Amino acid sequence: MFASLLALFSSIGIAEFYNMAMPHRKLELWPASLFGSILVFIPLIQNDKLIFVCVGLLFIGFSLLFLFRVHSIEAAAQDAGLALLAFIYIPFLLMHLLMLRQTAFGVQWLFVIMLIVMTNDSAAYYVGCRFGKNRLYPLVSPKKSIEGAIGGVLGSLCGTLLAKFTFFPQLTLQDSIVTAIVIGIIGQTGDLFESLLKRSFGVKDSGTLIPGHGGVLDRLDSILFAAPVTYYYVLFFFRG
Repeated sequence: MFASLLALFSSIGIAEFYNMAMPHRKLELWPASLFGSILVFIPLIQNDKLIFVCVGLLFIGFSLLFLFRVHSIEAAAQDAGLALLAFIYIPFLLMHLLMLRQTAFGVQWLFVIMLIVMTNDSAAYYVGCRFGKNRLYPLVSPKKSIEGAIGGVLGSLCGTLLAKFTFFPQLTLQDSIVTAIVIGIIGQTGDLFESLLKRSFGVKDSGTLIPGHGGVLDRLDSILFAAPVTYYYVLFFFRG
């Protein structure tokens, strides 16, 4: 069920990406969404090598598709690069949530990610509106402030401590602090990266699926970056 939900998000996310980045590639959008969503299920097979095989085959397959469907020779290389970016950015990063779910305390870690991202966003918004004076990265996101970013990380710390003292006592104080800081910052960079893409493509939102809140990518931007970092932290550092 969880894998199917991620596959749905992946499929919609890839469609949004193509509509932003390559609106002229309507034919390629549908197989990209389909095969990208299938990619999410690979961790269920529990064969790490298969991930690289599938990503490689997807790249070769879509390279051939783009080779024989040239819209503009000047934009051909850019389109091929964007196609690979779509697979890496969305289903490949998203599948780490499923990999995380398969670890010990996987459900708890998924809730930790949600808490970190939500408390980060809320605290960053409040602190930025109330105290924000110094712009964080005006070229990419003119409204974000350094004060808001710091407030967001402190909010993430509140989120991890809430997890530790409620549903996840296996978290040490060190785990709580490190994950709050690292994942909180990584989540913010994920948000900035999606803003970079949207500004580059000349769009305000990734989609219109959620009225007033944009598309799926607008909701998942922080989680896409946070998921692999959390998974590898659990894999190499968490002792439970």
